[in-house]
Amino acid sequence: MAKELFRYGKGKENKRMIRIFKTEDGMIHQKDEAESGCWIALTDPTATEILEIANKFKIDPDHLKAPLDEEERSRIESEDHYSLILVDIPAIEERNEKDWYVTIPMGIIMTEDMIVTVCLEDTPVLTAFMDGRVRDFYTFMKTRFILQILYKNASLYLQYLRIIDKKSEVVERELHKSQKNRELIELLELEKSLVYFTTSLRSNEVVFEKLLKNEKIKKYPEDTELLEDVIIENKQAIEMANIYSGILSGTMDAFASVISNNLNIVMKFLATITIVMSIPTMVASFYGMNVNPAGMPYAQSIYGFWAVLGFAAALSLLVALIFSKKDLF
Repeated sequence: MAKELFRYGKGKENKRMIRIFKTEDGMIHQKDEAESGCWIALTDPTATEILEIANKFKIDPDHLKAPLDEEERSRIESEDHYSLILVDIPAIEERNEKDWYVTIPMGIIMTEDMIVTVCLEDTPVLTAFMDGRVRDFYTFMKTRFILQILYKNASLYLQYLRIIDKKSEVVERELHKSQKNRELIELLELEKSLVYFTTSLRSNEVVFEKLLKNEKIKKYPEDTELLEDVIIENKQAIEMANIYSGILSGTMDAFASVISNNLNIVMKFLATITIVMSIPTMVASFYGMNVNPAGMPYAQSIYGFWAVLGFAAALSLLVALIFSKKDLF
């Protein structure tokens, strides 16, 4: 078994671990000790584990810690005995009992004998290799393995982008019915996810372009073809993110305008009703003044009340008819 440590937080289990894998007889196997041609996967490692790996394989501890910083930028760094590739990968973050999409860094370190990956959490990008679900995958073919990881990462971006598009359609249908703040906030969260994706994909694109020129990592012609496929897949993800972001932004603007227009219609209706209803109030106020009844029309008549009431109703009806023709109701 690989060495595993567990840390428990508030109501949630966090797993820190070092896992070692190697391809033998065309199958992926988990190992107890690191050896030539293996893959060491670090998931949210402790400071002790980082120092242990750094000392054993002569890697700068800062390079192992870099992927643990969520704000770390994508880049490539080459040292005498190893190279570091830092890229952003998509991840799912749970907030308010719902899944939202963010990006986190992942580091890939290629030494002379093996590959080391470092990430804050388990990711589908790597678990697919751990479970043996990737064809033509060999841990000892280091360059191809790195490019396969990058290709899987770009594919995962495309998968999550399609999910975001489906979610936005569901929220849009709900917004047609309710038009409440909750749906608008959900659209805003999805738009934030698209902004994260677009920024990270563009940063990754710069890294891939540098990989094309990096002779230390690029070894074989078929690897160049795979890297070009990675770049194409990443560009497609960028285009999809831009399209979905534009659609989502336009949808939010349209619904904001609809909600504002509905509010204006309601206010216009209330203002019209207020004016119509104020006419009887004004007439009744005039007749309710404390003056000599001799000066008030119909004050001495037994039909005075009904005459005044009919006059006020007729006047209100006339004003309502005028407003109706002007489409103010």
